[in-house]
Amino acid sequence: MDGKRGSRGVRPAIVFIGFMGAGKSTALAAAREAGLETTEIDLVMEAELGMPIAAAFERHGEEGFRAREAEVVGALLEGVDGGAIALGGGSILSERIRAALGRHVVVWLQVDAKEAWRRIAHSDRPLATGAEDVARLLALREPLYEELADAVVPAGDRSIAGRALPSILALRDLPVGAKMLWAASASGEYPIYVRSGLLDALRGEEDRGGGAGRPLWPLEGRRFCVSDRAVAPLYAGYLGPLAATIEVEPGEGAKTMAEAERVLRELAVAGMTREDHVVALGGGVVGDLAGFCAHLYQRGVPVVQVPTTLVAQVDSAYGGKTGVDLPEGKNYAGAYQLPAAVISDTTALATLPAAELAAGFVEALKTGLLAGGALWERVRAIEALDPGQLDDVVFACARYKCEVVAADEHDDSLRAALNLGHTVGHAIEAASGYTRYRHGEAIGIGLLAALRLSEAPELRTEVEGFLVRHDLPVRFDGDSISVDAILDALQRDKKRTAAGVGFVLLSAPGEPRVGQLVDPARVRSAVEELIG
Repeated sequence: MDGKRGSRGVRPAIVFIGFMGAGKSTALAAAREAGLETTEIDLVMEAELGMPIAAAFERHGEEGFRAREAEVVGALLEGVDGGAIALGGGSILSERIRAALGRHVVVWLQVDAKEAWRRIAHSDRPLATGAEDVARLLALREPLYEELADAVVPAGDRSIAGRALPSILALRDLPVGAKMLWAASASGEYPIYVRSGLLDALRGEEDRGGGAGRPLWPLEGRRFCVSDRAVAPLYAGYLGPLAATIEVEPGEGAKTMAEAERVLRELAVAGMTREDHVVALGGGVVGDLAGFCAHLYQRGVPVVQVPTTLVAQVDSAYGGKTGVDLPEGKNYAGAYQLPAAVISDTTALATLPAAELAAGFVEALKTGLLAGGALWERVRAIEALDPGQLDDVVFACARYKCEVVAADEHDDSLRAALNLGHTVGHAIEAASGYTRYRHGEAIGIGLLAALRLSEAPELRTEVEGFLVRHDLPVRFDGDSISVDAILDALQRDKKRTAAGVGFVLLSAPGEPRVGQLVDPARVRSAVEELIG
């Protein structure tokens, strides 16, 4: 494991970065209330130059101001011991400042161009005299903010950074490279941590007598773990003292109402109360089942998601969808239950079979297709799936999904885009009795059907090539699964409306179209094309 920040005896600072109007001063005030010594760089620069920032720009020009800022702020960051600092919006343009941020916990406070201009329109900002200036500057700086950030806090009300602060502070005691995303949507907020070695960090806290996972662990009370029989022996011991561990069989077969009842009854027999919480340790099946049981138990207890598979770490652990399957269809019984936290230790991916890792990466592929831009370029460029090199992809996928959930938590519109490839993929799973294909394998085949229906032949060819390169199926076994069985299952898709089954189509990366009704003859043709 890499060393912790400040391991040489000098403590890291919490450094807030972000565009004008992002709320850095407000975040600094929250840090001050939490007992941290605080420094606001704009005030430091005004004292250093003996004039307001706007006057300094007018007298010295931007180049002159930035040169002096690099000297003053660079030296401060290189020598500071702890505390909290708010940088100016453009401070990160300096190479010296960017280098000096390496030993600190860097927190990116996000804001979009429209909201930034609304907040600063009547202030004296020398580089932002109109909405067009704001949009242009933000587009130039955002890649730097993203590259530097250890923690990402989305735009929100004035107190959002204060609510995220305890989770930000936990980063000081985690390995260098650990990242935190503050997920926020209508029903609540929670931290997401991503990094190899997080489970070791949890056990380290317990070994020091601080209680399992503190301050990383977000909750007091006893922990009741739900896991599967393959994962629990590997990782349950990292989670500190567990009041009980309830194991299920690996695989989709565990996602049933009968198994949910068994888990609920075992929680009751073990004495779980509403002051306690569930820990979901495992892949997507365990996350869905444990979250569903947490939602139902005594009308709701918190759940902490500790995903150990790639499909869970890039997708299913976030956003609060939980559920079980019925004989009539996948995820037919479910509830929304936002986690209290998600702790994604990518070290766990090293214990996955290669086929499981590849299947899980299909969800990252899907996310890249939906997001387009930099995430798509990052995903499509991956030649070999090295678990030790997936931290950035996992974090980027989590960010994208949480942005979608924030805009549409309860799946009324935009969130439906996350089902790209899942309409046919789920139907293949159901038609094969959830035994023939892994979830990711079925979704990969479903992606090919969706891109065929999208009339995106070049993109379909590229995705097929990606699947082949990673030894994933691009056809289903027509001898064991009939086209009619798949189409029958498709008609039971849980998102079907009176008008029919709405598909997610995608003509180009980053341009999904949801709720698209497609001629049944075209759907049949697209499925028949996939017979192996």
